[in-house]
Amino acid sequence: MSTPVSLVIFDCDGVLVDSERIAVRIDVAVLTELGWPMTEAEVVERFMGRTDDDMASQIEAHLGRPLPANWEEPFQHLYREAFEAELAPVPGIVEALDGIPVTTCVASSGSHERIRYTLGLTGLYRRFVGRIFSASEVARGKPAPDLFLHAANRMRVHPAGCVVIEDSRYGVEAARAAGMRAFGYAGGLTPRHRLEGPGTVVFEDMRELPRLLDL
Repeated sequence: MSTPVSLVIFDCDGVLVDSERIAVRIDVAVLTELGWPMTEAEVVERFMGRTDDDMASQIEAHLGRPLPANWEEPFQHLYREAFEAELAPVPGIVEALDGIPVTTCVASSGSHERIRYTLGLTGLYRRFVGRIFSASEVARGKPAPDLFLHAANRMRVHPAGCVVIEDSRYGVEAARAAGMRAFGYAGGLTPRHRLEGPGTVVFEDMRELPRLLDL
């Protein structure tokens, strides 16, 4: 018999807030400016779900030179302006959160500052205050299991009692590596087949999540 679910861990970007479509579009422009032209599909495949540090390391490796210390600063206004104009909760996520009877938390590759910003813009921050975890708190980002194990430890729940809601292949790989049940949200940018795998339920409508969790 499987361990009852005591904690549902949500990724942030693309799962709670519909930010990936906006960010990937701008990532393409930024990468082109830096000298690494890439399609949106290539950005999703290579970077979605990874930390900013991972992305910077890959850019440096491709360009064959280090990036300046504050290389992102000239581009930050592009993300801010787009988020403030367009960012919304993922369709159906409010209904899903209302229908989940157990404790929830957030575990994201983004910084605490970014998580607070995007959850705040969409009115979701108050739902997770005090239960937000960032990859900046652990040694290795996704697809390593460190962040999800850290969140479970802080929430005092055994990994077997955790479910992870993710929208990237690196995220579902991290959940599996942590020994947690993974739910891959295929209503975003990642192709369904990239989320499929052992111990993983793939779904496309957030409103279905409470039923799928069967809590």
